[in-house]
Amino acid sequence: MSATMTKNRYVLNWIDEMAKMTRPAKIVWIDGTEQQEEELRREACSTGEMTKLNQELLPGCYLHRTAINDVARVEGRTFICTRKKEDAGNINNWIDPKECYARLSKLYDGAMEGKTMYVIPYSMGIVGSDFAKYGIELTDSIYVVLNMLIMTRVGKNVLDALGDEPGFIKGLHAKAQLDEENRYICHFPEDNTIWSVNSGYGGNVLLGKKCFALRIASYLGRKEGWMAEHMLILGIEFPDGEIKYITAAFPSACGKTNLAMLIPPEFYRKKGFKVWTVGDDIAWLRIGRDGRLWAVNPENGFFGVAPGTNDKSNPNALATTKKNTIFTNVVENLDNETVWWEGLDKNPPKNALNWKGEKWDCTDGSKGAHPNSRFTAMATNCPCLSNKFNDPAGVPITAIVFGGRRARTAPLVYQSTSWQNGTFVGSIMASETTAAASGAVGVVRRDPMAMRPFVGYDMGDYWGHWLDMGKMIPNPPKIFHVNWFRTDDEGHFIWPGYGENMRVLMWILARCEGKVDAKKTPIGYVPFVKDLDLEGLDIDEKIVEGLLDVDAKLWLEDVAGIREFYAQVGSRVPTELYDELNALEDRLKK
Repeated sequence: MSATMTKNRYVLNWIDEMAKMTRPAKIVWIDGTEQQEEELRREACSTGEMTKLNQELLPGCYLHRTAINDVARVEGRTFICTRKKEDAGNINNWIDPKECYARLSKLYDGAMEGKTMYVIPYSMGIVGSDFAKYGIELTDSIYVVLNMLIMTRVGKNVLDALGDEPGFIKGLHAKAQLDEENRYICHFPEDNTIWSVNSGYGGNVLLGKKCFALRIASYLGRKEGWMAEHMLILGIEFPDGEIKYITAAFPSACGKTNLAMLIPPEFYRKKGFKVWTVGDDIAWLRIGRDGRLWAVNPENGFFGVAPGTNDKSNPNALATTKKNTIFTNVVENLDNETVWWEGLDKNPPKNALNWKGEKWDCTDGSKGAHPNSRFTAMATNCPCLSNKFNDPAGVPITAIVFGGRRARTAPLVYQSTSWQNGTFVGSIMASETTAAASGAVGVVRRDPMAMRPFVGYDMGDYWGHWLDMGKMIPNPPKIFHVNWFRTDDEGHFIWPGYGENMRVLMWILARCEGKVDAKKTPIGYVPFVKDLDLEGLDIDEKIVEGLLDVDAKLWLEDVAGIREFYAQVGSRVPTELYDELNALEDRLKK
C-alpha cells in the first residue's frame, strides 16, 4: 500500500473494508501532482489503455476506446437505493439497499485481484468554499483517474479540508468483467455511497459527475436547503462592463453546450457585448447573504459530445479540445496521429481506425466515431471561460431558463408568472422527435428540469423542494422557457439558432430589469416582436410573430399529456402544480 495521505479513520477504515472485498495487488493514492499524472499516462499507453496523440498538433492529448458494449450512460442499470421504495419514486429504478449491497458485493469479490486500486480524493466545487463537497473514488481504471483529474479538483488539500470528519461521498468503481448483464450504477443517498461495477464508460464511472454532482447532491440539497441542477451557467457582459448571469436547463440534444459557449452575433460584438462560460452542465445553487440565488459549477472540466462539434457550431468547445484532452471513441487518423469525428469537417481521414479500433473506410457509409463519443477537457482551456469560474462565492443568477424541443407547441420564448408557475413550467418540460420530411411530430418525452435521469429521490418531492426554495429566496430569479426548434410545414427550423439565441437572452434580461413590456397569454408572458432585437437578421417580422403564437388547441392536447405524466410521477406531486395545471387548462378553454 502506498503512503496514505490522511489520518481520517473513517476514510482509512472504509478503504480497508473495500480493499478486503476487491483484493487489489496494491493501493495507490492520487495526489494531484503533474509528476504522478504523467507516470499514469505512460503506464496507460504501455498497456494500450490509451494512445498518445501527435504532441505537436495536440499537446497533452490522448485517445481511449471503451468496450464495444459500454458506450453510454445506462439508465436501465442505474438505481436509487433508499430504504423505502417510495422515497426513490416511480421515475427511478429502485433496489432495496441491503439486497443491492449483497448482490454487488459478489460482483466486487476479488474484482481487483492482480490490479491496482487507485484512491482519488476529490472536491466538487472550490476546496474550502461554502459550496464544496468532498468525495473519494476507489477505482481500478487509470482512464477514470486521468478523467477525474480533469473533471474534478483532486489532491491532498481535499483530505486536509475534510479533516477528521466522516462527511465524504464514498465511491467504489471496478471494471470487473465489463459484463452488460451485471452492470450496475447504484446510489445509496442515505449512506453517502455510490457503487459502480462492470462499466468503463465515463458517465457511469466518473462518480463525481452525474452520480455525485446531481443524484447524491440533489438529495443533499433538499436536506440542506440548496439545489443541484442539470444547468449551464453563462454570463452576458454589457458594453459598460456589467455582467448578468443566467442558468439554463435543456434535455440532451437541445444545444446546451453551444448555448453555454455562445458567440455573440457580430452586431452585438461590435457594440462591445461578450459572453462568458461558467459551466456547461451542472449548477449548484444557494441563497446568498444578499437574498439572491448564487450558482457555482461544481466541475473542473467539460465532458462533451464530440460529433457535431466544429468551427461553426461551437468554436469555443473545439478550441478547448486542442490540448490536455482525452478523446474517447472517436476516429484515429493514422497518418498524423490526430482525431476526427462526424461533423468536425468535410475531410475524413483516408488512413484511419474507427472508434472500435478497426480499419475504417470513410466511403463505406459507416460512422467512424461513436455518436456518443466524447472529449474530456480542462475548463481552463476554454477561450470564453468566466473569470468567476474559480470564485468560491459563485455568481448571482438573474434568470433561470428551461428549454425543450417542440415543433409546434411551445413559442420561441415565454416568461412564467411567478416562481410557483415557473416550477410548473420546469415540471412539464418536454422534447419530441420530428420526422423532418413529413413534418410529422414524434414521441413527446417529458424531462422535467432536464433532471429526469438525475434526481436522487422522488420526482414529486423534488418539485416540492423547488416550491420550498421559492418561499426561502428573498430575491428569486425570474423563470423563462425557450424553444429554438419550431419547424415549418416542411420540417425546417424557423429560428436560426446558435449565436442568434443571444437575441432571446437579451429580451429575457430586459424583462428581468423591467425594461420591456410583454403580452399576457394563457401560458405566460410572450414578447412583442418590436422588443426582440432582429437587427441584421434575415427573418420577416410576421414569421417571428408566428414563432411567438400560442395555439390553445395544441396546448390543450399537451395538458392531457401532462396529466398522464403527473399520474406516473405519483401521489407526491405537489397540489400547487395541479392548481397551476387546472388554471392553465381553464385559461386555454377561455
